[in-house]
Amino acid sequence: MTITERSVDMAGDDLVRDWVDGWVVSRGATPPLVEPWGYTIHVGQAEHPGRHVLGATNDGVTEDDVRKAAGSTRARAFHLKVFAEPERVLPWLGPEWEPYGSGDFLMAKGVTAAVVPEVPAGYRLRSWTRSGVTRLLITDTDGSFAARGQIALVGASAVVDQIETSEHHRRKGLGTVIMGTLDAAAHAQGATRAVLACTPDGRLLYESVGWRIVAPLTNAKHRGSAAA
Repeated sequence: MTITERSVDMAGDDLVRDWVDGWVVSRGATPPLVEPWGYTIHVGQAEHPGRHVLGATNDGVTEDDVRKAAGSTRARAFHLKVFAEPERVLPWLGPEWEPYGSGDFLMAKGVTAAVVPEVPAGYRLRSWTRSGVTRLLITDTDGSFAARGQIALVGASAVVDQIETSEHHRRKGLGTVIMGTLDAAAHAQGATRAVLACTPDGRLLYESVGWRIVAPLTNAKHRGSAAA
């Protein structure tokens, strides 16, 4: 899976918009509201009512925009996503914001035709598409959960989401099977690029199959108006 020059040349702001548009389809959230500093998404969960996403990346992220986004909500458990180093971003947030996660990134790659890895013996791969989202599930011979992943296609961009391998089934190549199969599905549906937000656990897998880092990701959650 080779990164195409087209994906490398895309601006970080464009990749953020790709990620936002695909994420709301993948998760069934509201369409993003465009803000002067980025996007607001309403998710509708008790512990995740919504999120603000800064539209810029790296040096394009400004203190003024972060403060405006952070100051636009007092809702408990509202999330804030900023694609810049935590060392820069966190001092701009007040005590009402609680950081979480560490070492997360926005990553991207070009989508190309590729040979799909074979499913290891003793496992079964299932795939289905519904409401614009293609999902994969790998189970063992007993039907127990082993791994999963999904993509949502928006225009020419595929957003990869919900990648997970059970701790009991790791180091068996299942993550590579999931990523390769999703890449093939994205290519078959006309995608030319793909984007995802990753945790440290997934970074090595994604880099091994051709993904590159676009920007670090800082995460924070609002403590609620009582703490403001």
